[in-house]
Amino acid sequence: MNLIKTLTLAASAAALCIGSAASAQTTNLRIQTHFSPETLSGQMAAEFIEDITAMSNGEIVVEMFYSGSVVKAAETFDAAATGILDCDMTGGAYQTGKNPAFQFAGDLMGGYTNPYQQLAWLLHNDGYTTINGLYNEYDMEFVGWWIPGPESLSSTRPIRGVEDFKDWKFRSPPGMATMVFSNLGASPIVMDFNEIFTALETGIIDGADAANLTNNVGLGLYDIAEHTNFPGFHSMPADHLACRKDVWEAMPAHHQAILKVGMQALALRNATANEVKNAQTAKDLRAQGVNLYEWSEEELGKYREAVKAGWTEFATTPEAQAMLESHISFLTGLGLMK
Repeated sequence: MNLIKTLTLAASAAALCIGSAASAQTTNLRIQTHFSPETLSGQMAAEFIEDITAMSNGEIVVEMFYSGSVVKAAETFDAAATGILDCDMTGGAYQTGKNPAFQFAGDLMGGYTNPYQQLAWLLHNDGYTTINGLYNEYDMEFVGWWIPGPESLSSTRPIRGVEDFKDWKFRSPPGMATMVFSNLGASPIVMDFNEIFTALETGIIDGADAANLTNNVGLGLYDIAEHTNFPGFHSMPADHLACRKDVWEAMPAHHQAILKVGMQALALRNATANEVKNAQTAKDLRAQGVNLYEWSEEELGKYREAVKAGWTEFATTPEAQAMLESHISFLTGLGLMK
């Protein structure tokens, strides 16, 4: 009798396990990032995958493409929207050709001074809804940001102040950066991440607006460029995770929550890791003979005035104006703007 009871219980448990396994839904995602696996950001993207795999008990399966290996960085958003990929892990500012509002969904180019302020706008000022009002128009769903912190320019020429930007040829991302730096006398050239090293090496460009100190080292830029600025001030792009809307809507709610919370965890780990790494990288670069310039308040003021003018000049659509106004209102509330 006891044997029969034991066998019955075992069969019931097995049935429950089979039923649970049958009901589990797998989400398969093909994601591209512009970062190489060797950079700090590339390593952290891999950690993000490990996190969401563990949290979903293996139900979320990611195939990650690094270094823009499927399409160029600026084409990743469209590749996801059209089904070549499922998700884009580059940044919104690459899509300013569609709508200048994408600039303000990625980088205010000096509006915020650290990642925590910018993430506060996202988390505590209805930023998700504001951004998805834009992304959904292009059949994409914004999932989250991760912000390494202020970037540093790399250069084969000194960059001590605004005057040094005159006739300075440099790799620029698309968007407002080209306008601001052109107005300061520089010659921006838009090119993909994986083209920067060769362009520097061959003298096509004098420098690059690429990433922060640590990621610039990962890209090998300071092997050629012996001048940089630190702390950074000119740009603090938010890299995003955005997925095609039908892919997002097909996910069970707990997968959506895992991806969203996973991005928030990545954002905190990323910001803090870069703060530590950049401080150490600065020491290492000085020891190697790289020149690090800390701009004076006077020079920073010149740059900020150019940026504020650029905001108004660039916000040419209702969506861009609304998003910019949201940021300015939040910055004013924080006491960072008057």
